[in-house]
Amino acid sequence: MTLCVLITGANGFVGKALSRALLQRGDRVVGVVRRAQTVVDGVREWLLDADDFQGIEQRWPVALHCDVVVHLASRVHMMRETLADPLPAYRATNVDGALRVAAAARRAGARRLVFVSSIKAVAESSVGRPITETDEPAPSDPYGISKLEAERALVDYGRKSGLEIVIVRPPLVYGPGVRANFLQLMNALAKGVPLPLGAIAARRSLVFVDNLADALVHCITDPRAAGHTFHVTDGRDLSVAELARALAQQLHAPARLVPVPVGVLRVAGRLTGRTAQVDRLIGELRLDSSHICECLGWSPPHTVEHGLLETAAWYRATH
Repeated sequence: MTLCVLITGANGFVGKALSRALLQRGDRVVGVVRRAQTVVDGVREWLLDADDFQGIEQRWPVALHCDVVVHLASRVHMMRETLADPLPAYRATNVDGALRVAAAARRAGARRLVFVSSIKAVAESSVGRPITETDEPAPSDPYGISKLEAERALVDYGRKSGLEIVIVRPPLVYGPGVRANFLQLMNALAKGVPLPLGAIAARRSLVFVDNLADALVHCITDPRAAGHTFHVTDGRDLSVAELARALAQQLHAPARLVPVPVGVLRVAGRLTGRTAQVDRLIGELRLDSSHICECLGWSPPHTVEHGLLETAAWYRATH
């Protein structure tokens, strides 16, 4: 059965991968974006240049009827935040905006909304065991707080309106087109820069963008997904040192990893005012993704090795 799926943020990193996966299934895809001609070929583009999805109900095209909405658009985590108190801005986009999308979707006849949240809605680190969907959330920054508030607001809206809500919490997503810290790591490895990562044994969950897209397709199409929250990972957690070595191999570059003791890295973080960044680098963040496997019968279609190979091939072709 083919569906009509509307994706907010369809021109983003995950949005493009999801669009391709749905088009390959034969589904019709509508992408809500703010800039023209930025979606994957085959996606119907809906230009909505409005802050925080204000007025989306009034601007919804009369002839547009979709089965499912996937809400990807958000105010993302920023390493160099310029606002003194950014939480209201995060709430305006990530909470209020999500509720506006949900209300408009319900009014237009959609039966389900899949909300792509973040593991930051729960925690920045795990201690001794992977984080499960039932663990008590304790977000530590405005982005994570706003994502958790959006999850709870959408669940409440779904309970009152009858709109099915599915929540997906990915960890760091990588793949062709990746940006931010993962791209910086590849830049350093490709240039042969010595990195103080050789002694970091803590493991961190990741998810290849095509694995995440496949999981989202299951959340869109499987009736059993309604009302659930899912953690999605590649199913194999690497340490930062293992990740750097594996990436260097795929980049055909030497892995110059210096085994700097973790305690020294912590001190360096305090002295340079980068304690939070260092803690994220050296700390464990493992997710338990068994729930989606057991509930929906999902398993990652791609291995970590394949994901890193595809990512490195993209990097070598474009940098």
